Amino acid sequence: MKRIGIIGVGEIGRALVLGLHHGGGTPPEVFLSPRGARTAAELSERYEGVRVCADNQEVVDRSELVIIAVRRQDRQEALAGLRVGDDKIVVNVMAGVANDDLRQTLATNAPLVRAIPLPAVRERRSVTVVHPSHPQMDALFEQLGGALPVADEAAFDVFSTLTGTLTTHYTYLATLTAWAADQGIAPDDADRYVRGLFQGVGRALGDETRSLSQLAADHETPNGNNERIRTTWFHQANSEALRKALDGLLAALR
Repeated sequence: MKRIGIIGVGEIGRALVLGLHHGGGTPPEVFLSPRGARTAAELSERYEGVRVCADNQEVVDRSELVIIAVRRQDRQEALAGLRVGDDKIVVNVMAGVANDDLRQTLATNAPLVRAIPLPAVRERRSVTVVHPSHPQMDALFEQLGGALPVADEAAFDVFSTLTGTLTTHYTYLATLTAWAADQGIAPDDADRYVRGLFQGVGRALGDETRSLSQLAADHETPNGNNERIRTTWFHQANSEALRKALDGLLAALR
């Protein structure tokens, strides 16, 4: 793909542009919508070949591939009246918006692919779930960290639900840091230690020869500190509460 358009330049749109320019090779031309004007302007100043268009129609007209990254609740306003030729490829990264719904809005027969790029695409480290599989889109996301095609939108929605746990993880880490500060530890020291502790966990996740359950077991000593916190805090009731929350989000996405 030599010409890529992005409608909706928020966190994910910005990460995609950064990822396309990360590492070697010749990046494609990128055309940005005026939504998220400050971010779009910053990216166009930073990278040659990144341009801010006058409106969304210009983004479509100039691009071979159009990535739609607006918020679900803004899609009608952003996409109303947009003319998308059948020769384009459209990537739908809006959570909870099925391809059939988007096709009806756009009134196009262009190929539509749903995708879940995460902020780590900026460093080409995000595995991106896609549906349906499309050779050019699979290749694009492989370049940005990996593509994971799934068979249907039901499976896609399960992966989309999993992404809803990210800020919970960050809040968990912030709670650990705050607790340490309450015990008299300097906040900066607590922050530095917790970050280092869980960055090590992240590196351990790179060992795909061990399952997640095995990794947990390997880090736990019988009657040790880790077992104590796991069994007294993350007990069966909390596990079921998490599952219930995930079930609720999945139902909402569907």
